[in-house]
Amino acid sequence: MKQTQRHDAIIDLVRRQGYVSTEELVEHFDVSPQTIRRDLNDLADQNKIQRHHGGAALPSTSENTAWQDRKMMWSAEKARIAQRVASQIPDGATLFIDIGTTPEAVAHALMNHNDLRIVTNNLNVAMLLMSKPDFRLIIAGGEVRTRDGGIMGEATLDFISQFRLDYGILGISGIDMDGSLLEFDYHEVRTKRAIIDNSRCVMLVTDHSKFGRNAMVNLGNMSLVDYLFTDQAPPASVMKVIEQHEVHLELC
Repeated sequence: MKQTQRHDAIIDLVRRQGYVSTEELVEHFDVSPQTIRRDLNDLADQNKIQRHHGGAALPSTSENTAWQDRKMMWSAEKARIAQRVASQIPDGATLFIDIGTTPEAVAHALMNHNDLRIVTNNLNVAMLLMSKPDFRLIIAGGEVRTRDGGIMGEATLDFISQFRLDYGILGISGIDMDGSLLEFDYHEVRTKRAIIDNSRCVMLVTDHSKFGRNAMVNLGNMSLVDYLFTDQAPPASVMKVIEQHEVHLELC
């Protein structure tokens, strides 16, 4: 593949995934790490990507990848994560399910459970789980974000704050190299904090592409979560923060 073709393909991968690691690109294109680093430096100089240690991301930190694209990305990894999460949730439990494609995968994995009571601000989750007659499904009020079916706003915060549930299933847009949990939307961060504050056990579910990925709003650090479910070992700097805050890491 010519350099210009490879550059175009790298931009396309970054646009679809939001973040891509150097190792993934080396394997994908079957070239040396030095070649990929040169490619990424060239693209960063042209402001077509944002260069990170160990990979590259979108130049913008204010807008997430389209929901339909995110739903297709790392679907097998998300399914493995979801199955592991579901295996740790007993029948009869109460839980929040957050906005995001990985929390939606968890909802799919819970379909064989019995007598769950679920509060969600995710229309996609609600549409899926309403087919289970033994589930008690409660949907938060608020403004619907049309691009992904998320529900947010002051009414959502007030509604979620009425509950105290066993589990909070959270997604995230990015995890910085210092362990900061990042999102694109300030209102979504406030909703996530409400779920965290009202869950006895907080389970963060995310595939490996979120490590090192930038977004503009800081939710907080790893001390907010009890469990991290992911499909690959986090980078060393993130791993250090996970150990520092005694977060239970589940590699799926």
